[in-house]
Amino acid sequence: MKRAPTTGHRGIRRTRARAALLAVGCLLALAAQAADLRVLVRANGKPIADAVASLHSPAAAAAVKAGDAIIDQRNTQFVPRVSVIDTGTRVRFPNSDNVRHQVYSFSPAKRFDLPLYSGRAAPPVTFDTPGVVVLGCNIHDWMLAYVVVVDSPYHAITAADGQARIDAPAGTYTLRVWHPDIRGNQPVERKLVLATPSTDATVELDLVPQRAPAAPADDKLRALQEKFRKLKEKR
Repeated sequence: MKRAPTTGHRGIRRTRARAALLAVGCLLALAAQAADLRVLVRANGKPIADAVASLHSPAAAAAVKAGDAIIDQRNTQFVPRVSVIDTGTRVRFPNSDNVRHQVYSFSPAKRFDLPLYSGRAAPPVTFDTPGVVVLGCNIHDWMLAYVVVVDSPYHAITAADGQARIDAPAGTYTLRVWHPDIRGNQPVERKLVLATPSTDATVELDLVPQRAPAAPADDKLRALQEKFRKLKEKR
């Protein structure tokens, strides 16, 4: 008695394998579709500027590409006051003032101290650990800035109207929102499914306004700078 041919079973298996591959390809194509997230950040019902919104997932972490950023010093202030960068980004701190600055941070995510400088470029600083880095100047106590380092390329900062837009592939993410005045310094997190073409999200923050040291009048500032220069020259 002859055995029945098995080519039919093989054909069925091949067909099922092709269907599975096609399904995976469709899912990947769907995930790769660009989507638009529109975030509105408020506190006590009012729009909040300078809030950092970012989308996080394993795929987002894998898509991080280190780049370069600039935080300038103008009129004895950091510009911009709030920055958000990918992990591994090199940040330069040019000094556009006619006085010297000494930029530093004691934050666990990045500790550094640049030498006192003016009129020349300081060496770049690489921010390679996620977290919030608070910047200061050893000479000017009122100079404060914040660098939010995230393991995701999908992020934005809210404008004066409290809104920000983030372009990212469709998929499931954790949305994180942080602000310099947020209570406990911990970001608000929520799960979010980003769908095409766009998704809207509103986030309410609990803020505790901080009192930054006030900048002295110009004559006091000049006296402070002159005193510091004389001290440096004596060393």
